Amino acid sequence: MPALVEVAVLEARRMHPGWGPRRIVHELAKKGMGASESGVYRALRRAGLIEPGHRKREQREWKRWERARPNELWQLDVVGGIGLADGTSLKCLTGIDDHSRYVVSARLMVRERTQAVCDAFEAALAAHGVPEQVLTDNGKVFTGRFNHPPTEVLFDRICRVNGIEHLLTKPRSPTTTGKIERFHRTLRAEFLTGTLFPTLAAAQERLDAWVAAYNTDRPHQSLDMDTPAQRYATVIRREVSTIPDRTGSEWVSRKVSTVGVVCVSWQQVSVGKHRAGERCDVHVGTDILQFWIGNELLRTVPRTSTGNVRNKRPLGGALTKNRKNPTD
Repeated sequence: MPALVEVAVLEARRMHPGWGPRRIVHELAKKGMGASESGVYRALRRAGLIEPGHRKREQREWKRWERARPNELWQLDVVGGIGLADGTSLKCLTGIDDHSRYVVSARLMVRERTQAVCDAFEAALAAHGVPEQVLTDNGKVFTGRFNHPPTEVLFDRICRVNGIEHLLTKPRSPTTTGKIERFHRTLRAEFLTGTLFPTLAAAQERLDAWVAAYNTDRPHQSLDMDTPAQRYATVIRREVSTIPDRTGSEWVSRKVSTVGVVCVSWQQVSVGKHRAGERCDVHVGTDILQFWIGNELLRTVPRTSTGNVRNKRPLGGALTKNRKNPTD
């Protein structure tokens, strides 16, 4: 290795301790300096900048798993450790695209609360379009499936309205969201370096600048040294749907049964077996019932009951005839 190239290798490593041989070779190539990864590795070993045994032999038969196109899957998580001068520790909703490693969300919040997380999620949807799937852990801000009884939290409702399939990790299995966890490692090493910010706005401004550089300037080794923005540029954007106001007393939410039936106001109405397991919003009017999933109106039927079960049809079917005791 020419002395000039070796000096450039050592200077790059000292200025950027996190750079490995592959990244250094990539940066030297931009300056017209040719070097091999093995040559850079040996130069760093001679200078004592890499400990013996640090380099691991790559397993050629191993293949990294990733989705085939942008916005097919987002990995989302909440990370902490961003400090303010007054002692407050901020949280951040982070999200990356599984195919391109493009950061789609890095929104700071004072506390990990449902509304703050969902506001950050909706901002990401508005900025980058709607993914087909999202993958999160089992935190209560993300899902209510494990509540007793199970409930639909706001995050799940946003996913339902926009047609997003919400995937959950297995309990105590952080490797399932390995890409977002690896991003957190980079975030901690390069941004969360003990700096205390005066305000949340100042911290968000600095974080936005860092994320912009991460997406557009720095190459990613798992992308063959492309930047995330280069991979994400081929995204087919699907716009976000707004959640209609269905919080009044005339609205109820029901889960479609396994046979496609919704029970409400002492009536059983079929909305289709293919809708089994989905959440359905029902508008209970004076004379009609309207069944909605997201922004799609499934059915409008007359309301035949007002809640008084006397002399009404039982939920199972037709009236029972010739009963000995009508009060049973």
